[in-house]
Amino acid sequence: MNKHEQLQDIYKNRGRLLISCEDQPGIVSAVSSTLANHKANIIESNQYSTDPHGGKFFMRIEFECADLQAHKVNIKKDLEAIGQTFQMKWTLTDVQQLKRAAIFVSKELHCLREILLEWENGDLPIEIPVVISNHPSAREFVESFDIPFVHIPASRDNREQSEKEQLNLLKQYEIDVVVLARYMQILTPDFVEQYDQRIINIHHSFLPAFVGAKPYDRAYERGVKLIGATSHYVTNDLDEGPIIEQDIKRVNHRDGVDDLKKNGRIVERSVLIRALKWHVEDRVMVNDNKTIVF
Repeated sequence: MNKHEQLQDIYKNRGRLLISCEDQPGIVSAVSSTLANHKANIIESNQYSTDPHGGKFFMRIEFECADLQAHKVNIKKDLEAIGQTFQMKWTLTDVQQLKRAAIFVSKELHCLREILLEWENGDLPIEIPVVISNHPSAREFVESFDIPFVHIPASRDNREQSEKEQLNLLKQYEIDVVVLARYMQILTPDFVEQYDQRIINIHHSFLPAFVGAKPYDRAYERGVKLIGATSHYVTNDLDEGPIIEQDIKRVNHRDGVDDLKKNGRIVERSVLIRALKWHVEDRVMVNDNKTIVF
């Protein structure tokens, strides 16, 4: 049994419940009582209200229930009744069903390396059926993990055809989430729409100060003292989707352009891996253009 099969065995009776609705009295009690009626044990519960006087309510519950598959149909029926009472949106997922991620990458491989090493160690609870790139340079590294690597040349000149091939692959591999691990191509609105709130990107946090080419060179010339990175969901507003995670690293006057780039890569890979982990653990809920991260 490999590490991912071990994870699935550990989580075989574990469920996750995500809830959102208008804030009102009785939600927590109703949900907790329903789970208790099915002898489910809540092992983690988080909740947040944007405003206790008429705001929006968000909740994430993780629970253990002996023989969950046998109870799931009845749990869902009870949740449907609660959902009607509170006008509630909810999803119930089996934790053992690991999400399937497709990694998109170009020439810079630091984020891809971090993801695959975390996955190999069993610290990233996902399946990675495929890595897709518009350059062939990552093939040997990816295939060393026994993961299929697909090279699809992509540019503004062949974007429609390349995205058609990519989308076909995503459907073939039944992909749940797309990770842009320094994938240096802009996705079309059609692509984004098909994976709404399921495409995670990473970029440096100089924006909007240093837009375009050579941001680190211009940051060096400006004498910046902080290097940062932002991971967010992709929308049609370039680099303006709901932010999942950010971080920074200090630099000083002794650091040259290469030092800034090195520090940038360090922050990028750590921020992206945290964002991905939180997404696949169902810890991120989107409220307009903001996120709640439990």
